[in-house]
Amino acid sequence: MAEISAKLVQELRQKTGAGMMDCKKALKETDGDIEKAGDWLRQKGIASAGKKSDRIAAEGLVDTYIKPGGQVGVLIEVNCQTDFVARNDAFKALVKSLAKQAATADSVESLLAQPYIDNAGVTVDEAIKQVIATLGENIQVRRFVNFAIAKGTSGIVDSYIHTGGRVGVLVELNSETDSAAVNEEFQALARNAAMQVAACPNVEFVSLDQIPAEVAQKEKDVEMGRDDLANKPENIKEKIVQGRIEKRLKELTLLDQPYIRDQSISVEDLVKQVKRQIGEDIQVGRFVRFVLGEGIEKQEISFADEVAAQMGTK
Repeated sequence: MAEISAKLVQELRQKTGAGMMDCKKALKETDGDIEKAGDWLRQKGIASAGKKSDRIAAEGLVDTYIKPGGQVGVLIEVNCQTDFVARNDAFKALVKSLAKQAATADSVESLLAQPYIDNAGVTVDEAIKQVIATLGENIQVRRFVNFAIAKGTSGIVDSYIHTGGRVGVLVELNSETDSAAVNEEFQALARNAAMQVAACPNVEFVSLDQIPAEVAQKEKDVEMGRDDLANKPENIKEKIVQGRIEKRLKELTLLDQPYIRDQSISVEDLVKQVKRQIGEDIQVGRFVRFVLGEGIEKQEISFADEVAAQMGTK
């Protein structure tokens, strides 16, 4: 049996929200496989499927850039070491410029190699190092994504930033014509869709037909293994599991969510309303959500060690 370290137990706790002893038992039962341990906890009803490692945090900002006209949009995460620097105007200005610059990049590496948008005499990497020298903290472009409306198609890209730059969403909304894309109702729908994604951390797909078969199969495997179904006849178990899977999969899709501004309708109902208003088809093309520091383990440093390090005594 693999050795179960305290770090592994802590990682599973952060992912699932389960208690320490439950996590330790789950890891023992699954020979230290953290993914299988998470499924084991769900089967026992100890952890929620939607619980993710978003408790792990790093400082910095999530920000966005939308090119005038809404045909191109960027969502970016830039990390620093402390919240104090994250609130600094120089850091905020850097992130704004990086978001704009990322509209023409296809990777973090290519972004860092570009001439900096605010000073073509240096690269983006060199510009970041200059800010590091000024602020005294490590700064890293962790990730970004850019959306662009494809040539020959119509629509807009919009975004939403929540909780002071800790959560960000980028959404692409498609229409049949350019005239619909500039319609106020259409543009409001794009913004409301972005807000909806920010408010629904479990949402990963636009609609049910986008969910990969392996995701649905994994949910079925988890449900079939739940303790409360152990003594049920196989045909009854299948019906119960099917109902649970359908409910779970709908929790993952944007269009099936109750609309945050009117819980009596779904997001799909809202899209249909706007379709009728503008008189043509509308599709939510895609979306992405960044949560600041998601998946990054923040280094724990005691106050005494921090002071000692700053004074050069350690």
